[in-house]
Amino acid sequence: MLNAARLNVLREVVARGSFSGAADALSYSQSAVSQAIATLEGEVGTELIERDRGGVRPTAAGAALVTHAEGILGRMEAAENELAAIAGGEAGRLRVASFPSAGATLVPHAIAAFRASHPGVEVTLAEGEPEEIAPRLRAGEFDLALLYEFEGVGERLGAGIRRFELLEDPMRLALPGSHPLAQRERVRLEDLRDESWVQTSVAGPCARHVVRSCHAAGFEPRVAFESDDYQTVQGLVAAGVGVGLIPQLALSAVRPDIDIRALHPSSPVRKVFAATRRGAPVTPAVATMLDTLREVARSQAQPS
Repeated sequence: MLNAARLNVLREVVARGSFSGAADALSYSQSAVSQAIATLEGEVGTELIERDRGGVRPTAAGAALVTHAEGILGRMEAAENELAAIAGGEAGRLRVASFPSAGATLVPHAIAAFRASHPGVEVTLAEGEPEEIAPRLRAGEFDLALLYEFEGVGERLGAGIRRFELLEDPMRLALPGSHPLAQRERVRLEDLRDESWVQTSVAGPCARHVVRSCHAAGFEPRVAFESDDYQTVQGLVAAGVGVGLIPQLALSAVRPDIDIRALHPSSPVRKVFAATRRGAPVTPAVATMLDTLREVARSQAQPS
């Protein structure tokens, strides 16, 4: 059976690129690191580390084992954190992940409030799109994640997670301030069929939903520019090179030279929710962060 401590040594050796670097990181002697690697290689029956003048690097087998070790050690670390939280309620680490627009709005307020009430709990934050975060959540790399899905579409983040609904986040139309449609009382998606569009990268869920919404309105959007930075999207819209649909959460700062409108009769809406790995206990730290996120979401939610 593989030994977790030796797997951790292997991970550090690969990450640091040297035995001495791993020894420093782990507060081990260099000989102890060398012995751990030698023992591990004996256990698995193959060489895991190649040594040369430039340092060390993993063999194919070593790289494969490190990949597995990340998941194994992550799950063990999660178990240790949960036990510490259950025992004391004020210790351990809370690993949070979020998609970018929530990471810039909901999450900072929630983390600040959480740290004020639980200063002994270390909070970490990773960022990515829901399709990137959800598999890592299921693998045990995070304790809590903020995700979103659009209503009425076939795309789903899959089984293995437990949802905690937070808010509805409508997509708002961004127009140049001088655009003729900015003077209309109501703007429909159909009114934009002849416009150039600025949107996030085509692989992202928001961009895919913009395209689906345009198809439902009877036209193919002519995408002129793509950017995953919503401030860049706003800048391109302000320059008059296109229009865009931007989530409300990404509109905490709006340029004065663009016009933000709700679409008539309704705007596309994404459901924002917190999630934990199904079957994982809701620790005191997770429960507190969920309550905090709900409170922040209530204060920031906008009518759709």
